[in-house]
Amino acid sequence: MSASIVALDFLAKLDSHAPKSVCVVFGDDAYLKRQVVAAIRQNVLTTDDAELSLCKADGSEAELRDVMDELSTMSMFGGGQRLVIVEDADSFVSRFRSELEDYVRKPKTSGILLLMVTTWAATTRLYKTVAETGLQIDCKTPGTAAVAKWIAATAKNRGAKLASGAVDQLLEIIGADLGLLDQEISKLSLIAGPGGEITPEMVKDTVGGWRARTGWEMLDAACEGRTADALQQLDRLILAGEHPIAILGQIAFTLRMLARATRLYIAAQGTRQPLKLSEALTQAGCRPFVIRQVEPRLMRLGRTRGGQIYRWLLEADLAMKGVSSAPARARLVLEKLIVRIGAPEKAVVHPGAASRAG
Repeated sequence: MSASIVALDFLAKLDSHAPKSVCVVFGDDAYLKRQVVAAIRQNVLTTDDAELSLCKADGSEAELRDVMDELSTMSMFGGGQRLVIVEDADSFVSRFRSELEDYVRKPKTSGILLLMVTTWAATTRLYKTVAETGLQIDCKTPGTAAVAKWIAATAKNRGAKLASGAVDQLLEIIGADLGLLDQEISKLSLIAGPGGEITPEMVKDTVGGWRARTGWEMLDAACEGRTADALQQLDRLILAGEHPIAILGQIAFTLRMLARATRLYIAAQGTRQPLKLSEALTQAGCRPFVIRQVEPRLMRLGRTRGGQIYRWLLEADLAMKGVSSAPARARLVLEKLIVRIGAPEKAVVHPGAASRAG
């Protein structure tokens, strides 16, 4: 058995992956984490006292002795195990790593410990120990191919067919945000009706409405240097009730693609087979029918800023999940990201300049 299971594989074959005494759910995709935890919870809490057999703890505050006490407590009416979920458990794991290693070797049979973490390094002793006897589920955001396959399977499960091009249209509008995709597939399946077909035209007309279009227009404006227009679009979205975290999720897929294309392009320049910018975009997952639109935006960003996008996204994500999680502060984080993308390039060579300079 592999050291960890990819979340989409786990969810597709729940009967093959029974919860173990210690389960670790790790990665950055909140939707996948929720789905995985819900599946484990449903599997474990099967008795009449299910809710009384569940305990949740905040990892930033939880003490190991309290968690151990909960795991040792028998179910009130008997016949089932306790499920103890430690949320945001990164700091909890850091504080009690050696004790957790000992526990994983000799876990209690009265309860199941579920740790929800963002970072879970495969090089640690704890990872390797859990790999031997526990269950580790990788909830990192999947790649485009995996998401496309998941879209098709999800639509099928809801009784709808996907016409050619519908998956591409969904990915172009929404990106790889599984939570948003799940909502939109449900909506489209209802519109199509049982056995009906979801067409690219239906996706374009229905998905996300003006909010989705405004989100893409905002990013387009920023990439083209129209920062004031981008900030105005952001204001419209927030006034309409969109949370900055959701907006970041919508544009992050495209920004990561631009960052990936920049890295591929730069890495290939010192080889015998340098890439054209369009080729780098294709390898990064850009859809063929939008490459002509995306290429000039990436050229304007330049290799320096294009190479910084990953760091900018990480900073924004961590800020919104930490001290800037409140909507007003999260908005400032998003505004800073937009200004960085839209600011004029100063003395920076564009991605294609090296080849032109000869």
